[in-house]
Amino acid sequence: MASDAAPGSAAAGLMRGGVAVQDGFICEARVGELIRCAGRRRDRGDFAAARIGGGHQSQLRGDIRGDRTCWIAAPSFAEERALMRDLERLRLDLNREGYLGLLDLELHYAWYAPGTGYARHVDQPQRRNERKVSLVLYLNEAWTPGAGGELRIFDGEEARDIEPIGGRLVCFLTEGREHAVLTTHRDRLSITGWFRQRS
Repeated sequence: MASDAAPGSAAAGLMRGGVAVQDGFICEARVGELIRCAGRRRDRGDFAAARIGGGHQSQLRGDIRGDRTCWIAAPSFAEERALMRDLERLRLDLNREGYLGLLDLELHYAWYAPGTGYARHVDQPQRRNERKVSLVLYLNEAWTPGAGGELRIFDGEEARDIEPIGGRLVCFLTEGREHAVLTTHRDRLSITGWFRQRS
């Protein structure tokens, strides 16, 4: 189902199997910088409980989704801007290798407290198809087996669990791809988003 991509080959891995995992997309020092960026945003009150659904039908459902999120928008911190440049290169690679027509990116921090997760779901709101590639960049230092918080990606009756190790990037084709965040036993932080095309 998934392709474990070598550094610099997330785009190729995604095109081969619909899911790509790239360890070391950013180095440990940059993981730490982004953790500090998220902490500053949390300290100033930028995070809010995540909702499910879209538009006027969105609702808080802690039994389904337990993270708190903060959208990354200007003014942004220097390390966030550096990450956006890295992801812009990835967008261009995806367009070159997969002819996906990706135009832009929406991105947010997702912070899961111990005991929370996100039930099985897809990333496309009903009747909307702009999101084409989902991505998750993990910002968890010294993650250990047994800490929970794995990303579970489904492929029919099969599933693969991916640990949220710091610096690891996971990309998958958004359409119809069911996935979940398993219950975490420690704070779990990521940057999550979608490359989009015109509807």
